[in-house]
Amino acid sequence: MKVLLIYPFCPDSFWSFRYALHFILKKASDPPLGLLTVAAMLPRDWQIELIDMNVSKLQKQDILRADLVFVSAMSIQRKSVLKVIDQCHNLGRKIVAGGPLFTSQPDAFPMVDYLLLGEAEVILPEFLVDLSSGNPRKIYRATTWADITTTPLPRWDLIDFRKYASIDIQYSRGCPFRCSFCDISVLFGNVPRTKTREQILAEMTSLYSHGWRGAVFLVDDNFIGNIKKLKSDILPGIISWMQEHRYPFSLYTECSINMADDEPLMRMMAAAGFDTVFIGIETVDENSLVECGKVANCRRDIIASVRKIQTYGFEVMGGFIIGFDNDKPTVFDNMFEFIQDSGIVTAMVGLLNAPVNTTLYKRMDEEGRLIGKMTGDNTDISMNFIPAMRIETLISGYKRLMNKLYSPKVFYDRVRTFLSIDKRKPLHESVHFYEVIALLKTFIILGVIGKERSQYWKLLCWSIFRKPHSFRKVITYAIYGYHFRKMMQQYSQNGTPPTTASS
Repeated sequence: MKVLLIYPFCPDSFWSFRYALHFILKKASDPPLGLLTVAAMLPRDWQIELIDMNVSKLQKQDILRADLVFVSAMSIQRKSVLKVIDQCHNLGRKIVAGGPLFTSQPDAFPMVDYLLLGEAEVILPEFLVDLSSGNPRKIYRATTWADITTTPLPRWDLIDFRKYASIDIQYSRGCPFRCSFCDISVLFGNVPRTKTREQILAEMTSLYSHGWRGAVFLVDDNFIGNIKKLKSDILPGIISWMQEHRYPFSLYTECSINMADDEPLMRMMAAAGFDTVFIGIETVDENSLVECGKVANCRRDIIASVRKIQTYGFEVMGGFIIGFDNDKPTVFDNMFEFIQDSGIVTAMVGLLNAPVNTTLYKRMDEEGRLIGKMTGDNTDISMNFIPAMRIETLISGYKRLMNKLYSPKVFYDRVRTFLSIDKRKPLHESVHFYEVIALLKTFIILGVIGKERSQYWKLLCWSIFRKPHSFRKVITYAIYGYHFRKMMQQYSQNGTPPTTASS
């Protein structure tokens, strides 16, 4: 059996870092970990090829070589998914589809031949048995959660590492919180399921053996969902491995803000090589936090929590949301002041959307406010429900906030604020060739051509004389700022984006 795995194209967004990737000669931020893992579950005698449309074009002959095509995707890839499905069907190839997009909205893809809804560890074996007997069903739906201690190593041999900025590892699935706008608990449950220490170290060793050196993203939706196991088992193992291998990776992940309450945890994560955490702060309004069920953020001084995490050497990437029913017109200025004061360099502010099957989606449907499916891009200035705030006020306030946040002076001031707090020196000192290229490109694009050139040189000089060990971070953040500004320009040049999502 010849099988083609296809990962559809992700459109430009804040999260794509498309403009930033040009500086470091990379094609995409991360490889498709889900498909690489599925590939490891397929029969060993099958011939498997993977096309990541974010790093290479899908050609007609790629599809024709295959007997069967597997597709996995997220909501933001819907447009590309539809094109891939049409192309495969026009060439007479059957499609097996799975992943968040199809699991959440199976009825939207009647043209898919076989739908695998849920975790592959649960349903893929049954599908393969039926396929081998010549009698596969249209739909396979998981009724239990997977035991991820059985999940195999991803098939890293199917990708070209040189095309990616970072590589992914998954330690756990599921999140103990039940935020109304989040579909993680719907897709993966509320009880975090974890891999073993041996699995995680085997995955790190596999990456190392394949020659990877650089950023590794632990893609858990909440890495600290099971703090006890992390501190007693997983982190000690990672620390020992990283020390033994002289810190070949820089680690980053997603956490809830309660990591600030556990100083031993933060010390261990720092010793393990973590230097960045994405935290869903969502809003600085207590009423909106209660509204969305973000219990971990309630009744705490959020900026103090962020500051504490930063003092342990972590860059805090913050996720923020505008559009809650309790939001008032003052929310835009309040959020700007919080982000600026906190020194959160990378602030991902998006408009609230309701993913299918979430508590928010059901409430909007019951209230007659639902108007379609979300696009999956939380910064494309679209919403799939009617907000409480006047839509014109909401959109204009959001645009004003974003343009202000990423204006050069404001952005570079925020970088200085964080680096003034960050006292931690990097654990790995090796310099990659692409980093040298990135530095030279910033000199030209940001330091000579860019309108922000005066701010750029001021920050570089400040870093050289005041924070020399942060020079690499300064270059990285300058590139991030360039990407964010280009994205806002792109939205503006395309005219006013739709304020509501289409179905």
